[in-house]
Amino acid sequence: MREILPGIIVDPEIRGGKPVIKGMRVPVDVLLGKLAGGATYEEMMQEYDLTREQIFAALRYAAAVLSEERVRAIL
Repeated sequence: MREILPGIIVDPEIRGGKPVIKGMRVPVDVLLGKLAGGATYEEMMQEYDLTREQIFAALRYAAAVLSEERVRAIL
């Protein structure tokens, strides 16, 4: 297990190594997809037994990953 950002871990034995919330088996991409689909923080907290800080950790992870992404525009 390796913590790649505070609150986010990767472990080949958990969800095939996908980033998950530390101490949980909830993949970051699932949380982001549900939030993007309109779920509220409160719904996510209840459905997955998460804290608001854990949801923020997933959002910070997504922001960090996207900040490193480079896209070449082809015209």
